[in-house]
Amino acid sequence: MIERNESCGAEEIPTSYLTCLLYILEGWTGVEHLEEYFSYLAYLTWLFTPLLIAFILPAVILVLLYVSIVILHIYKRRTDLKEAYLNDFWDGARETVATVWCGHARIWNGYEVDGLEKVPDGPALIVFYHGATPMDFFYFMATVFIKKKRIFRVVADHFVFSLPGFKLLLDVFTVLRGAREECLKELNSGNLVAIAPGGLREALFSNENYTLVWGDRKGFAQVAIDAKVPIIPVFTQNVRESVRSLGGLKLFRLIYEYLRLPLVPLYGNFPVKLRTHVGDPIPYEPNITAEQLAEKAKTAVQCLIDKHQKIPGNVFRALVERFQIQKKED
Repeated sequence: MIERNESCGAEEIPTSYLTCLLYILEGWTGVEHLEEYFSYLAYLTWLFTPLLIAFILPAVILVLLYVSIVILHIYKRRTDLKEAYLNDFWDGARETVATVWCGHARIWNGYEVDGLEKVPDGPALIVFYHGATPMDFFYFMATVFIKKKRIFRVVADHFVFSLPGFKLLLDVFTVLRGAREECLKELNSGNLVAIAPGGLREALFSNENYTLVWGDRKGFAQVAIDAKVPIIPVFTQNVRESVRSLGGLKLFRLIYEYLRLPLVPLYGNFPVKLRTHVGDPIPYEPNITAEQLAEKAKTAVQCLIDKHQKIPGNVFRALVERFQIQKKED
């Protein structure tokens, strides 16, 4: 330890930089014997480093295992992927991305789709409950694309188009801004258009009771009427048990209403069982109003929630359900 009468000045006997730094810190903080504190800290670091490594290494191995499994899923579908790359310029890329998403969905959430046959070969408007993240709908899109070779035209919030680096992804998967004319054009061309009428408000401010936050939105219903297409209700079971938001705090609601940006903290990404349920199509009726059709669509989604979701949700129960099903399959 440096004595009080010793200096670290340039003209004095040179000492180590660390010793000088400790001496200066002692002078600034008024705390004596800092060297002993730092020595103790170094001892604790040395003591617990093996323990930290012991926790980190399994996580790294787990990540590598998941990457390996995804690669095996891609290899399993190599013939389909080769054929896809021979057709449309982006078909092969879409197949590859969809395969990765399907592999992740199956591994992490034991993902399944109930009622896939209800997705028509012709045009339709898909309306779905928006979880804290749209992860479940990415899974659904990937599954439909691989099994039915159909691409959704998804309506996204305006802020998504301002995210750096997203333009190519949005263009390749034909993400829409939500203009009525744009959606109508896609439906008239025979495509599937998907929209979450609750939007970001439902994503951020719904809760474990799976409350629909649609307000009086009926524009999507008018689009379906104008295009003379059916509406397909969709809901993913346990989506709120996978990822949750802190939207219940009023501060975040005020921030969102002022900035219109999703600045609400999320937590979770738990490996719970996710199962997307596709409801019965609501057929086109020439004499129905947009208000009536919107209400029918809302009721249909609510019926899927009431039928398939245990409310209030429980993360632990969802985890148990996932692994019980996995055990039966094995």
